[in-house]
Amino acid sequence: MTRTIRALWNGELPLAVAFWRYAIVWGLVINIATSAMTLVAVLADAPVWILVPVYLLPTPYNILVLVGVFQSAARYEGPRKWADLARLVTVVEMAILTAT
Repeated sequence: MTRTIRALWNGELPLAVAFWRYAIVWGLVINIATSAMTLVAVLADAPVWILVPVYLLPTPYNILVLVGVFQSAARYEGPRKWADLARLVTVVEMAILTAT
């Protein structure tokens, strides 16, 4: 696990893996799960000191994925348009997922 996180952070994973597996699939799963947890906490009238950390829980993952996709895109040897598109989609996705 630690090796995978380090490889993602350093851009050592292929761009397709960093983007599709970690940004799209796991990004959606983790952010939807924490959004559901936040909703449950709100409905349970949880205090703010519980709501804020639960809401911010996926932020470190989102930052990791954003850095990882940018690093992998920098090493990508295919057409630049795919690397640039992966960067753009990841920025937009992580911004939306972090805000919701």
